Amino acid sequence: MADQTTTALIDPALANAADGPALLGAQLRLPGPRRTARHQHARGQLLGAHQGLLRIEVGDLHWLLPAGHVAWIPPSLPHALASTSAFDGWSLYFSAQACTDLPAAPRIFQPVPLLQAAVIRALQWPHVPLDATQARLAGVIADEIAASTPLPLALPQPRDRRLRRIAAALARSPDDLRSVEDWAAAIGLSSRSLARHWLAETHMTLSQWRQRLRVLLALPRLLAGEPVISVALSMGYDTPSAFIAVFKREMGVTPARYAGG
Repeated sequence: MADQTTTALIDPALANAADGPALLGAQLRLPGPRRTARHQHARGQLLGAHQGLLRIEVGDLHWLLPAGHVAWIPPSLPHALASTSAFDGWSLYFSAQACTDLPAAPRIFQPVPLLQAAVIRALQWPHVPLDATQARLAGVIADEIAASTPLPLALPQPRDRRLRRIAAALARSPDDLRSVEDWAAAIGLSSRSLARHWLAETHMTLSQWRQRLRVLLALPRLLAGEPVISVALSMGYDTPSAFIAVFKREMGVTPARYAGG
């Protein structure tokens, strides 16, 4: 795997400046994974990825952000970011004053087409004060963030390096059907110890954690129009109905309804 980089999307001085444009945009494409250590800045941040997954640590939360979704991080909230593969992503940074009516808590949500189009345009703006037209569009973006519906996409990550090996392996191969006993043998623990440690560190059983991971990995593929049966089988489910049941329990809607907006 290529070395991870900590390239900043924008000048840290701009991210922390009390003045400057109400909205700043940045895009970055890298051939390998990208990681940004835990940090914070005075601006609120709306971010997304065009492909793959982003791991986000924000406050005490651990998220997986699939392509096609966006995350909102309020000003001055510590967070860390890491992509799981080649990085192709973007961010919009809102001045503290522009965040007055925006959510005070972080969230992940699925953007409506209006927000997607507005973000594409805002990413082209130079880092100078907004003109009247740009200010109106920035207001539209802020309104859409405020009106968004948070999605339950938190996936707690284990801290123990042995457990992290399992988490990484399942993220690479969600169709891996090894049991708790198999995984315990692979990392040198008893099955009871593995189950106890996993629950203590993630507040989920390994089975629950794996089911949520599969749902998160399925989201960008469903949004891209891939058939439900294809996604279900690739995630290790014997039948589409089993996948649909898990998906509906996690997301509140069926895969077809989710993909259709």
